[in-house]
Amino acid sequence: MTLLSQLPNFDPRQMPVLAVDDHLPAVPAQALAPQALRQRFAAPPSWQAEILRERSFVEPREPADAAVLVALVLRDEPMVLLTERTAHLSNHSGQVAFPGGRADEGDGGPAGTALREAQEEVGLDPHWVEVLGQLPLYTTGSAFMVTPVVGLVAPGFQLRPNAYEVADVFEVPLSYLMNPAHHRRHAYEGDGIRREWFSMPYRNPVTGKEHFIWGATAGMLRNFYRFLSA
Repeated sequence: MTLLSQLPNFDPRQMPVLAVDDHLPAVPAQALAPQALRQRFAAPPSWQAEILRERSFVEPREPADAAVLVALVLRDEPMVLLTERTAHLSNHSGQVAFPGGRADEGDGGPAGTALREAQEEVGLDPHWVEVLGQLPLYTTGSAFMVTPVVGLVAPGFQLRPNAYEVADVFEVPLSYLMNPAHHRRHAYEGDGIRREWFSMPYRNPVTGKEHFIWGATAGMLRNFYRFLSA
């Protein structure tokens, strides 16, 4: 199985930016407030996800169910909790991701998987999470069928990242990610197949570190934008 990130000399940070979607409106701040998010999931509008499946360059392996937690930390403004995966992992090493992973039989559904994986990866106790709902199934180029589970996280929690899987844990303002002026389009062609994706680079104003959000994580965030802006 060949992923974009495994192609020789492929660096997503160096790929040309084809377009920036600054012509689209940002989600208003009031729509990102906790109660507004609760209401949106309780009574969803009619809307359509933009990306449901990534293309791979060879025949993928057997699909596997998975789930991630789109954790919205309730600080002065909602913040999205993200991780940077360690470089030695076999899948999506070094990439920015939501906490999450493969489903287990005893999880009882995507929310159970997302909460269990978040606890195992970063030490987030499910007690702190109010699950709001789910976004549409997203199939990655590595054949994971991922359900994004969105939840509000009360402040006061303490994290204990799994050093084997997680190199860094950080937060990005939801308002930044829900502003298409920060959504950049890219494309790569190989073996007659064109693969398109988004990136949403974010520079932490405190540490100065740039976190390069792209691929499946950016695709699911783009779908979240479509959901909130519908």
